[in-house]
Amino acid sequence: MKKIELEIVALSHSITQTHSYAVVLGEVNGLRRLPIVIGGFEAQAIAVALEKMHPSRPLTHDLMKNFMSAFTIDLQEIIICDLQEGIFYSKLVCVSEHDTVEIDSRTSDALALAVRFGCPIFTYEHILDSAGILMEDSSNKKKKSSPTATVSTTDSGTREDLKVLSMDDLTSLLNEVLEQEDYIRAIAIRDEINSRRKTR
Repeated sequence: MKKIELEIVALSHSITQTHSYAVVLGEVNGLRRLPIVIGGFEAQAIAVALEKMHPSRPLTHDLMKNFMSAFTIDLQEIIICDLQEGIFYSKLVCVSEHDTVEIDSRTSDALALAVRFGCPIFTYEHILDSAGILMEDSSNKKKKSSPTATVSTTDSGTREDLKVLSMDDLTSLLNEVLEQEDYIRAIAIRDEINSRRKTR
């Protein structure tokens, strides 16, 4: 399967759900985004590395990197390799002098290590197809027409609320929450759109 390279484009706190974070991966040289819900600790671990902060004592992922470096093991790449029931599965591709080994990992931990090692992040087309969000090309963005089809983001906070909206309203709402960078809600809306497409 052809691998698609991703990069971390945002680390977002949910506007509507406390203690929820999303790390947003963007397709390199593409318009698709892959938002992944992560916990607060994992968000902090990624943010610390992205901001190149140096805690006085090593965090768990720093310890892991130091351990691997001490035994001359390099993290060559991470692959987000599977998606089952909304849960992403990843592998660390580790290289030593004599061997290359793939190790199962939670995706949030894999991303925290990828930032520390500066290694590439990959996924496969079928994962982007089922869980990705296509962003509008900013160079081709048109001004919004009349606000007749817009839906206030406060109108639909839960999955049950999303079920009563039409596909056009869901698409408008998805664009609206993406502009607000509330990727947690975007995931719920995207899932509702995808489930309707499957049942057609």
